Formats: sequence, C-alpha cells, structure tokens
Amino acid sequence: MPESAEFVVRFDYLRRADVPRVGGKNASLGELIGNLSTAGVRVPPGFATTADAYWRYVDHNRLRDTIATTLADLAAGRFPLAEAGQAIRRAFLAGDWPDDVAGAIRGGYRELCRRAGRDEADVAVRSSATAEDLPDASFAGQQESFLNIRGEDALVDACRRCLASLFTDRAISYRQAKGFDHLKVALSVGVQRMVRADLGGAGVMFTIDTETGFDRMVLIDAAWGLGETVVQGTVDPDEYQVFKPLLADGSSVPIVGKTRGGKDRKLIYAEGGGRATRTVPTSKAERAAFVLADGEILTLARWACVIEDHYGQPMDVEWAKDGETGEMFVVQARPETVQSRRGAESLATYTIGSKGRLLASGLSIGDAVVAGPVCVIEDAADIGRFVDGSVLVTRTTDPDWVPVMKRAAAIVTDHGGRTSHAAIVSRELGLPAIVGAGDATRVLHDEQAVTVSCAEGDKGFVYEGTAVYERVPLDLGAIPATRTKVMLNLANPAAALRWWRLPADGVGLARMEFVIANMVKVHPMALVRPEAVTDPAARQAIEELTAGYDDRTEYFVDRLSRGLARIAASVYPAPVIVRMSDFKTNEYANLIGGAAFEPKEENPMLGFRGASRYYSPRYRDGFALECRAIGRLRETMGFDNVIVMIPFCRSAAEADRVLEVMAENGLRRGERGLEVYVMCEIPSNVILAEAFARRFDGFSIGSNDLTQLTLGVDRDSAELAELFDEQDEAVKWMIRNVITEAHKAGAKVGLCGQAPSDHPEFAEFLVSCGIDSISVTPDSFVSVKHRVAAAEATAPS
Repeated sequence: MPESAEFVVRFDYLRRADVPRVGGKNASLGELIGNLSTAGVRVPPGFATTADAYWRYVDHNRLRDTIATTLADLAAGRFPLAEAGQAIRRAFLAGDWPDDVAGAIRGGYRELCRRAGRDEADVAVRSSATAEDLPDASFAGQQESFLNIRGEDALVDACRRCLASLFTDRAISYRQAKGFDHLKVALSVGVQRMVRADLGGAGVMFTIDTETGFDRMVLIDAAWGLGETVVQGTVDPDEYQVFKPLLADGSSVPIVGKTRGGKDRKLIYAEGGGRATRTVPTSKAERAAFVLADGEILTLARWACVIEDHYGQPMDVEWAKDGETGEMFVVQARPETVQSRRGAESLATYTIGSKGRLLASGLSIGDAVVAGPVCVIEDAADIGRFVDGSVLVTRTTDPDWVPVMKRAAAIVTDHGGRTSHAAIVSRELGLPAIVGAGDATRVLHDEQAVTVSCAEGDKGFVYEGTAVYERVPLDLGAIPATRTKVMLNLANPAAALRWWRLPADGVGLARMEFVIANMVKVHPMALVRPEAVTDPAARQAIEELTAGYDDRTEYFVDRLSRGLARIAASVYPAPVIVRMSDFKTNEYANLIGGAAFEPKEENPMLGFRGASRYYSPRYRDGFALECRAIGRLRETMGFDNVIVMIPFCRSAAEADRVLEVMAENGLRRGERGLEVYVMCEIPSNVILAEAFARRFDGFSIGSNDLTQLTLGVDRDSAELAELFDEQDEAVKWMIRNVITEAHKAGAKVGLCGQAPSDHPEFAEFLVSCGIDSISVTPDSFVSVKHRVAAAEATAPS
C-alpha cells in the first residue's frame, strides 16, 4: 500500500482486515478485487477515504464537542432524536474539508477518471462505517449513498454529505441499540465507478434462502435501472432461485425458481436540474420481460458461491448489469446476519384452525402467525400515531421506519421483494411480514382485527379477524437412527424448504397434482389444444398466465419442472419419488380450461384416473407434457435423485402401455439411472405383485385407497367413517403380502399415509413386516422416527 495513502486508498490495496480503517463495505470491496478477480468476479474500481480523513474533518471543524454535548442532551431527554440528529448533521454540512484531505479526494478521483478513460467519470459515493457489516450487526441502510456524481466539486460535496449521514436518526438509534460508542465509530467514503445499470438492471442476491435458512440456495432479486429500488423495496422485483450443489456441473441449469415481478418503475440518471437520479415508469415491455437471461442468472449464482466460499459464511451481495456493455458486476458484499445465525431450535409448525376471509396476500417473510389490530401509515410523517403491538400496514419502508417497525406485531407492505428493506429488517427483528401485497393500504383499515399468516409457504396471507392457531415447536435433539427409512410427504413447493433441517431419508411422495393446481393452474390439454376452450373467461385467464411464452405448452413444462425442483432440492441427493398426476376427472375439470376435456363420471374415484389417462387419446398429449417436465427436471436441471411413480395402475398390461408411452416421451426406465415405481393401492397390485415387480423398481403403498378398495368403503363417506380402518386385518394381510412378494422379486417397498403418524402400533406392524421406508407429513416426522426406532429395538433380528 502506498505510504501516501493516509486519507485515500485505492480498493486494490484494501483487504477485509482494514475494517477499522475504511469500514465494512470498502474493506470488502478491496477483498473482492484483490482475491476474486482471478475467479472471474468483476468489481468496479474505486477508492476509499480513511477513518483518519474522517477524524481530520471532525477535528478541523471542532465537531467532537458538538457531537458529545448534543448526544448527552439526547440521553438526558433534553433533545428529541430528530432534533439532535439534525443539529449534528447541520454542523457537519457547515464544515470545510481540510486542504490536504480535499486534495487527496480530488487526486483519487482524477486517477480513477484516467483509469476509466473519461474526463469526468460518473461515480457512486457510498458510506462505510467502521462498525458495520459485522457478523451480528449489518447496519444495512443506516448511512446515505449518492449516485451519478460527476466532477471534483460535486464529489467533495457528496463526501461531506456522507460524513453527515453517520448521524441520521436511524443510525443513531441503531448504534444505541447495538451498544456502539458514537465517538468511536468513524465513517469512510467509498468512491466507485458507476455501472450503467440505469440502462440495464441491478439487484441483490443472498447465498442462503432468506426465509428458511436453507444454505444450498442462491436467491437473486432483479429490477430495471439502478439497484436502490430493490434495496429500498419500492418495486416488486423479479426473483430467481438457483440450487448451489448443481452449479459446478457446467451442463446443468439448476434454476429452480423464476418469478417475474411487476417492476413498474426504475431509477435512472437525471439530466440537469441539480438531481443526480430520478425515478420513471417502466415500459410495458420491461414489465413483461425478465431482467436477466438464464446465463446471467447462473453467472451471478456462481459468483455468489465463489464469494461465499472465500468468506466462509453466507453473504448478502449487491450486483449490477451495465446496459451499455452487457457486463455484470458485484458492487458490494457483506455477511448475512439473520438466517445464518438461526439454529434448528427455531423450527416449529403452526396449525391454523378457523380463519376469516382472505383480505390480502403477498410474499411471506418469516414463518409465524400473528393476530392483532391494523395500523395503516402511508407517510413517514405520521409514524407518531402508530399504536404499539399493531400490524403495521404501509406502502414501503426505509431505514427511517425502523424505530416503529420494532414496536409492530407484524408488517405488511404494498411493495417490495424478499431482499427489500422491509423484508431484511423484519427478519432481523424476528417479525412476520408480508411484502409486495399490492393493495394492502387500500383494503385494510385502522383498528381492524386481522391475522397475518406466514406459515403456509412462500406466500403470506392476511385474514379477517383473529384466527385460531397453535405453534408447536419441533425438538430435533437426539433423533434416533433407524434401519427403516423415514421420508416426507410433500406437495407444496413453497413450503418444501421449511423442512430441510429434518434428517429425512428423502421424499417418499411428492404430489404432482398439487404443483399443477397451484403453480400451473391450467389444464394441460387446454395448452395443447387451445381452440377447444370456448369459455371466454378461461381463454382470458390462460392468455394472462402464459404471457411471455411463445409456446404455451412450455408454460406448463417450465412451471411444473421448477415447482418439483424446489421439492427435489430440499433433500438432494436423497431420493424424491414424484407421483405423476392423479387428479380425478372432476378435479381436472376444475383446472382453467379443463371443463372442455373431462368426461362427467358418477364415481370419479374409480373412474378415469391415474395410469388409464396416460395412454388415452383424451389425455396422452397432456401426459407428454408431464414427461417433458420430469425430463427437464432430471436432465437439464440435474436432479437425478428424482424417481417417477405411476398411480392407480390396474393391471400388468396397463403398466406396459404406460411404460411404453413414457419411453416415447424420453423417460425410459433404467436409462440415465431412471427408476420407476408403482403405487400399490389396488388389490390387483398385491395379488399380482410379482408381475408388477418385474415392471417397476419399487412399490409405494397408498394405504387410503388400498383400505377403501379392500374393504369396499368410500373413504370420503361420513356414514362409513368408523368402518374405514387401515389396521383392519384384511388390509394388513394385503400390506404384509406385497412386502414379502416384492422383496422376493428384488423390489423396494414403502408406505405413504397418515396411519403410522396416528397409531404407534401400525408403525410397529410395518417394521415387523420389513418395510423399507415410511413416508409421513413433516409435522409427524420426529414422533414417527422415535416410534420406528422403538419398534426396531424390539423386533426379532
């Protein structure tokens, strides 16, 4: 490092150990440039003013006494926070730079301009406090940033404003809350060449799932224009999720989530008028398009992994895409300070009983349920009327809102994504929040009793009134090992990552139809044969859902494969058994456009369902789309842990027909390790177990249907409920025999159903039969694991 660098240091010469000298942000930028440039991570060049420059400014303008006496008056209650902060900032802004410090800043800028090949390079001027981006204190958004600054005079003035921002009201409050001495914290100013993101896009990425702490995911938010709109939560950004373990394989595209945000405005350069930036509406084309192409998403995700590996901890990274050159850059990196510090002890299930009508919904932050009165505040000037313990409802938040956010029971915002200010602070405070709710400030009103639920997946809901709910902690301590695999039944991709800490042996049942109903919503045949859909409302809904897809069938394949990928990622590389669609005809008809393709049946439970659909001219083309989705999941994304399962297969001949159709659509049993299972839910599956075992790699016993068809009891009949018994001797005979015959043929056998959760003796029975796996709902996993261990301990060896 040059000896002349007393007041200004180029990023190239800085490392993360320099936090006391240049603050967390600037030290991190130097660390990135010095260590990760060779790994391809691009960081715009720049320089930092030092802590010595800050203290030189303070002493030159005799500010120590002003700071000390004003803060003492604040502590004694003689000044309110707003008045104290304003007094200190005013004193900073009235000061002059010492000649030697101002000269160093101007010299650093001239050198940066020479390196950029411009007379007056446009730069970003950011604050970097010497007590920020620490493992237990992020200090996110506490000081100011200034963008599109040009010229030496403008730069020197922006640097002065940065120093003053060390004493914003929010920064003073945050340091007090964290126990930092105000007169021992200095401020460094980072001056970095601007990336022309105003012509491209920008955003934030985390190397950990921000809601569940799942540490094998990169979450990327993106919007058009400069990145402050994403950080501040003033736009609803695109969201991309990338599965880290499969990134190393250059042939895989493990983008497991891709959601287009509204992006209704963007921050761009201002021309003249004294403003450096301005906010403008986006075009219809920009709102309808994704900010990033798949290749760019993967590049950012790989950089995120490189940065995380280098720092040895989950990271929060800001990035920007230059609209002139198309180049991608990292402009900031700091440790993630919330989810990475949560342990398994925080895992719990929330069960919601009776609840009122749905009032609003958006992205779920946290996993809790809270009830309370609403307090709508649309302007920061009205913060004073907030009622402690209320549900804060507002358009968006910025750091000025933190003091009132701390007093809220929950937070609901109209705008913002998972990396917005409201989301980040809510997590840090441990509050449930719903962001991007759209019209919450319009549909909710003061003193209205509501329940905020963030426990139903990645979508959060505001219900009218006070719902009945219960929190049940899950104790993951001392879970016994078992020979019998205990797996999970999962259907909702949005909730799958909540359970990653459970030591499950995989997913024994992933229900494809749930993903179709909730993420696709459209009947596949309505996409294959759109001309057959005559209902205007259905045609309009399909048009809106498939907007942006040139091929409407690609919409089905894309949405289905990504939904299943989230489930597959949650336990990778453990097996995930995906059951192909098993809607009944009345359920298929309820999908958008479905009425045109489904026959009306007196008894859909025993009708046109499962395997019989897959080779039928009525649905064969729809099944082909399901196969395409599985092929993409396994081969393009790389989730080779996925096993396919065929439901309601009535005969060996029908099995052959289904396997033939699958092969025609690229899913051939045995190729590239593909295993195919069959549901054992019809007596014929047991009676002809040896024949089915020759055609399939395993059986999964569906105890509900098997009980229904063995006892001749409609499982949905209230009148016959007491006769529906999965522990009836006839049903147990079926289960015992299919396990025996399957094992003779070398096939695996599992059971997916609620009985082992409800009845300890049933778990003991399954273990005594030698079953290979039991698949249960996540909330019953721990108790079933203990029951299985107890049964194995007493079972004869």
